Formats: sequence, C-alpha cells, structure tokens
Amino acid sequence: MPSSTSAPHVLVQPDAAALGAAAANAVAAALREALDRQPTVRVAFAAAPSQQPTLAALAAQPGIDWHRVTAFHLDEYLGLGPLAPERFGVWLSRTFFDRVPLGAVHLIETGPDPERCARSYAELLAQAPLDVVCLGIGVNGHLAFNDPPVADFHDPADVKTVELDEVCRRQQVDDGSFATLADVPRRAVTLTVPRLLAAERLFCMVTGAHKRDAVRRALLDPVGEPCPATALRTHADCTVFLDRAAASALPPEVVRGG
Repeated sequence: MPSSTSAPHVLVQPDAAALGAAAANAVAAALREALDRQPTVRVAFAAAPSQQPTLAALAAQPGIDWHRVTAFHLDEYLGLGPLAPERFGVWLSRTFFDRVPLGAVHLIETGPDPERCARSYAELLAQAPLDVVCLGIGVNGHLAFNDPPVADFHDPADVKTVELDEVCRRQQVDDGSFATLADVPRRAVTLTVPRLLAAERLFCMVTGAHKRDAVRRALLDPVGEPCPATALRTHADCTVFLDRAAASALPPEVVRGG
C-alpha cells in the first residue's frame, strides 16, 4: 500500500437521497468512461443500509451497458444459511444485482470451508483489476469487515476470514439487520484493505449522525489500523460522499466540494 497520503474529494449533500443521486451520477460516469475504453468493467459493492440510496439511483442511470459489467461484493457473514435475508449477497441481489442486467455476479458463497471460500474469491478477483469499488465506513472506522483489531494495511492476502469486533456487530443491530447482538455472526469473510485500495477508483458513501465521529477520524486521524478508513487517504482517486449529519464533525476546510 502506498505510504503517501492525499486528500479525498469530499462532497456533502443535504440528505441521504441527495447523496444517493450525486454518488450514483459519479459512479455511473466512471462506469461509462471505463466502458468506453475497455471491453468489460469490474466493480465491487458494499452491502449496508447506507448504500441503498446510491444503489437505487445507480440502477436507474441511463447509458450503462450492464452486460459488460462484472459485480463482486466486499464481505459476507459466516454461519448464515444460503438464503438468509441478512446475508450481504442476498441483500445486494435484492437491492441491486437483480435490478440491472449484469454480465456476471460473483457472490461470496461461504459454504462449509471458509478458508477455501476466501481463496476461491481471491482467485476470481485476481483474474483482472477492479475498476471501481463502492464502499462505506463503519462506526468503528472499518472498511468492509476490516475492523480495527484485524485490519492490516500490508495484508498479504486479498481475501480473509475475520473475527468481527463487537462494535461492528452492534452496528448491525442498530442498522436493523438483526434483532439482537446474539443473532449477529461472530465471523465473516472480507476483502482486505490492500485489495480494496488496488481498485482504480473508490467511491465511499456515508450517511447519518452515528457515523460523524468515524468520518472525522477517517479524514483527520493519523493514517493507521486503529481507524482502518484512514487508508482511503492513501488512494489516488477516492471520492467521499457524506450527508450533512455524517459530515457534522468535520471542519469546513476538509470539504472540497458539495
């Protein structure tokens, strides 16, 4: 991972709906640009309620040849049934993958052997570069399921199994994905930080006042694993979309557009 840092382009919108529209416009423009210069495009998506406004607006974008787009996702729980509605692959299929005619969708199928799953998914990812990653930031600063205790900015793996931090698991309850903390799986499969940063372009969408401290830390704290989202500042082409609530702890000079 590069050691230098840069300032992501930070765009603040009045609310989640406006954020979704703005982010979808930007992602769609990146996809059209990539499709103009190459036969196929590979995109990885985060699964979370904060991503829903962007995905809904992106599905309605015109002029994208979805048949030439291959989709991946960033992480998946271990221990849930294949059709469990809480699974990220199921959520993404319902929310986005089934709404556009994608050329291919590669879901993380965890199965009985998580380590084999991680290796297989890494092999799929290694077949060609990722052009775009759409992601968010967790309340503990995580990227995908790279929580502070397991994040490694120099991780040799592309995909790995992890133990989920309790703060991360609590977020899943607070987001309404699970009824109780006991229902939330303790383990997951995730793309690693270096694998996320290897994509050509990053688009990060964050909504809600409950994310304001994580956003502030991501953009202002020293770059390092205690706040995994600080790694975004080492990427050459990262755009962060925030609603006003998520941006409320930032000083004005951090916002470079909006």
